[in-house]
Amino acid sequence: MAEKQMDHPNTNKNIHPPFVALFYIFIALVLGRVIVIPFVMPQIARNIGLALTFIGFLFGVGAFIEFRKARTTLDPHGSVKTLVMNGIYRITRNPIYFGFLLMVIGFPLNYGHFWGFLTAPFYIVSMNQLVIEKEEAYLEKKFKEQYTAYRLRVRRWL
Repeated sequence: MAEKQMDHPNTNKNIHPPFVALFYIFIALVLGRVIVIPFVMPQIARNIGLALTFIGFLFGVGAFIEFRKARTTLDPHGSVKTLVMNGIYRITRNPIYFGFLLMVIGFPLNYGHFWGFLTAPFYIVSMNQLVIEKEEAYLEKKFKEQYTAYRLRVRRWL
């Protein structure tokens, strides 16, 4: 019974990756309102922001599809049944978090603010320290050489 209770990443249950991304999007939007850069955002930049946001969403959809095929959990605090390495997971070990990164940059850009570029590195550091490193330690402990080989083949972000 104790073994089953320990079969999950040692992440803080109060840290939810979508909320981390929303926090940095919110900060970027607030900075855009408070510190106005006297520069007219070209429509092409706004369109790129919308495209980045949509592509980020698609990364999440791709991850969702692969998790469903593998019949394992999407919960970053839960126990996984199998190591997912197919589909979008052949490109990045963290497609959902990478998708959120694109949204952290793209959403503010679509609203005419460059501040997402400033908050993005903070998002990356936060996710690495608060979530990803703990998930990777869990996966390495659970799947051993299989995860180590996968980690050597596929980059953390992109």
